[in-house]
Amino acid sequence: MEQHQVVIIGAGPGGYRAAFMAADLGMQVTLIDPQANPGGVCLYRGCIPTKALLHLAKVKEEAMRAGEWGLTFQEPKIDREKVKNWKESVVERLTGGLGQLTKTRKINYIQGWARFVDPTTLGIEKIEKNDKIEKTGQSDLNDHNNHNNHNLQLKFEHLIIATGAVPVKLPFIKEFTDRIMNAEIALELKSIPKRLLVLGGGYIGMESATIYKALGSEVSLVEVTPTIMPTMDPELVGIYLRQNKELFAEAWFETKVTALEESEGKVVVTLERVNREDVKDVKDVKKEFDAVLVSVGMRPNTEGLDLEKAGIEVDERGFIKADEQGRTNVKNIFAIGDVSGGMLLAHKASYQGRIAAEVIAGQKSAFDARAIPAVVYTDPEIAVAGLSEQECKEKNISFRIVKFPWAASGRAVAMGEPVGLTKLIIEEGTERILGAGIVGKNAGDLISEAVLGIEMAARASDMALSIHPHPTVSETLMEAAELYYGHPVHIAPPKRRPI
Repeated sequence: MEQHQVVIIGAGPGGYRAAFMAADLGMQVTLIDPQANPGGVCLYRGCIPTKALLHLAKVKEEAMRAGEWGLTFQEPKIDREKVKNWKESVVERLTGGLGQLTKTRKINYIQGWARFVDPTTLGIEKIEKNDKIEKTGQSDLNDHNNHNNHNLQLKFEHLIIATGAVPVKLPFIKEFTDRIMNAEIALELKSIPKRLLVLGGGYIGMESATIYKALGSEVSLVEVTPTIMPTMDPELVGIYLRQNKELFAEAWFETKVTALEESEGKVVVTLERVNREDVKDVKDVKKEFDAVLVSVGMRPNTEGLDLEKAGIEVDERGFIKADEQGRTNVKNIFAIGDVSGGMLLAHKASYQGRIAAEVIAGQKSAFDARAIPAVVYTDPEIAVAGLSEQECKEKNISFRIVKFPWAASGRAVAMGEPVGLTKLIIEEGTERILGAGIVGKNAGDLISEAVLGIEMAARASDMALSIHPHPTVSETLMEAAELYYGHPVHIAPPKRRPI
C-alpha cells in the first residue's frame, strides 16, 4: 500500500487549484477524478460550456438589434450539431491544457473514484483507458462505487475533499432524462425542444433560458418565489426584467410543480399555487411541454465517499463542516468548494484550494475575503460584490448608496447598451466602499475593480480620483464614486460633499 503526502478527491476548480498550489510548494500530490483530465463540472458540464453558449446567444441578439442601427442581417440559422461541436471543442481545449499542466507539475493523476476506508486510507476504483464512461463526474458515478470494487488502496498524510455539488432531484422525479433534464443534460444539446419549461428562476435557470431562447425554443418559467433570482439585488433584477419582457412565453410565480410525467414524447406538468389560496387560476393545472429543465438548487456531492468511515462531520443539509482554513473535524482532512457549502462558486472554490494547500505546507493562511463576486451571465449581465444593502442594515452600518445610470455613459450609448446601472454602497464616516452592483453588458468583467477596492478598504475618493480611460463603461464606477461627493460629470450634481 502506497503512502501519499497530499491526496485530493475531485479535480474541479478547487481541486486542481489545490493540487497545483501544493505541487508548487514542493509537496508530492495525488489528484483523483473520473475524467481523463482536470476540469470538474465547471469545465465539462457547467461554467465554461454554459458561457460558450451564452456568447452565441449574445451574438445572435446583437445581430438582430443591429437593424436599429442600420445594419441588417438575415435571421440566423441554428446548426445544432455545429453549435454542439464548437462548445465541446472549447471544453476539450481547456481540459486538455489542464492535463498538460498536471503532467508538467509531476502530479500523480488517477482517473477513478475514491471512497474512505478509514481516516488515513482510501479505496480507489480505477478507470482503465478503454473503459466507457456513460455518465460524468464523481457525482453521477457514485453508483459505480457502490459495489466496493477497489483495485487500489492508498494511505495519505493529508487529504482534500473537492467533490463539489450536484443538482437537486425533486422527490417525484425518478431520474433525469433527455426530456426531464438537469442543467448538465441540457448542455448536451441533444435536441432543441419547441416548448421548454424552466423550473426554477435562479441564475442557472435564467442562463439556461437565455441559451434555449436563442436556439429557438419557446421558453416558459415556474418559480416558487414572487420573482426571479430572489437572492440577487432586486433593483438590478428589475432592470434586467425590463430588458427581457419577451424572454418567457408564460411565467408562473409563487407556483410549484407537483408532478412531471412523460407521455407520448411530451412532458405533462402539474402546477399548483403556493401561499395564494385566493388565486384559483393555477390550482392543479396541467400543462404540456416538449421538455422540462429542472434547476431548483444544488446539494453536496458526498454520496459514495463513505464519510462516516473517516468520522467526517456534515451539517443538517449534508455539507461538510470546515473552518476558515478548510479543515474538517478530522485534523488531516480538508473540504473546499461547493461540498463545504456557502456560496457555490468556482472562484471561491479555487481560492479555498490555494488556502488548504498553503495550510498543509505549514503556512499561516485562512479564508479572509471581504468580497466574493457573484455574476449572472444573462443579457444584460448582473454582478455584485461585497455587502448588500440588507446586510449593511443587519449589521447596523451607516451607509449611502450612489448610482450612475448607463444612459449617461457615452460608451454604453454608443454600443447600444444604455439600459444599465452601476451602484456603490459607501460607508458614511469612513467613506470606504463596502459593496457594489452592476447590471449591463460585461458587468462580470467590470465588477473586479470594485472587488479590489473593497479588499483594499479603498475610499470612494480613491476610485473617484483614479483616472479611467474614456470612453469606457468602466468610467461608470469612477462617476458613481464622484457622485458621492456631489460633482459627477455627466449627470446633474446633487448636494456636494468635500473630497
